Amino acid sequence: MVQQRRLRAELRKARDQAELTQAQVAEEMDWSVSKVIRIETGAVGLSITDLRALLQLYGVVDRAAVNELVEVGKASRKRAWWDSYRELVGDVVARFIGLESSASLVRQYDSGVLPGLLQTPGYARATLSPFNTDQEVIDKKVEFRGKRQEILKPHYRVKFHFVLEETVLRRVVGGPAVMKEQLEWLRELRRQPNISIKMIPFSVGVHVGVGLGSFVVLEFPGDEQDHIAAVEHSGVGVSLQDDPEQVSKYVEAFLQLEDLAGTPDELDSLIDTLIRELQ
Repeated sequence: MVQQRRLRAELRKARDQAELTQAQVAEEMDWSVSKVIRIETGAVGLSITDLRALLQLYGVVDRAAVNELVEVGKASRKRAWWDSYRELVGDVVARFIGLESSASLVRQYDSGVLPGLLQTPGYARATLSPFNTDQEVIDKKVEFRGKRQEILKPHYRVKFHFVLEETVLRRVVGGPAVMKEQLEWLRELRRQPNISIKMIPFSVGVHVGVGLGSFVVLEFPGDEQDHIAAVEHSGVGVSLQDDPEQVSKYVEAFLQLEDLAGTPDELDSLIDTLIRELQ
């Protein structure tokens, strides 16, 4: 998706420099205006043949520049690993994973269960089982979550800030053995330099997160794309929001939630206590 956004940005820039409107491009290419708009917004793909024709129309003739954009175009058309799971998880989730994969900062607040990015296979299976009767579907979704977690590795250079409610840590999911393994994994993840995990204790009482529910905000490097918020809705699933006003509300809320959270030592202390209780 990084390559897709880069290509769209370069094409819009080239069209502006050529002083052509979308309607003029459509007329010259014998396309509909709708097609030009959908190409520039990423709603439809672009063949390499059409890409070369557009670059010629825009006056991009430098061979090195053309070859570079053609390579970007080829890369943008490659299937991503999550494409094979699209039917399983749905278009909205697949799109979100694509955006997440190119983010530079992920901020996530959860009040119910641990975020999928932090779940062990046993915990993930336990959260999926009440809503699925097909074991094969559960296995595929657990596999999907495992592949998604690759992005947590430091070499991907993505920073993660998680804020969790205390109840998330205290809720025993999958039984004592599964929960003990999950808590130990959480403690290990928290020590990675690119991951911050904070907890809001019960003593805080009612706060802004109670009204908003669980959400994620994705930030991207440079000015490639505006922030995106993913919001969980009970019985509906996830909705993606890119309205700057709405997304700003979630960023501000997250910063407030971080301020309400306890210290890393308090989190470690609670994890140690809960592990002892589960033994």
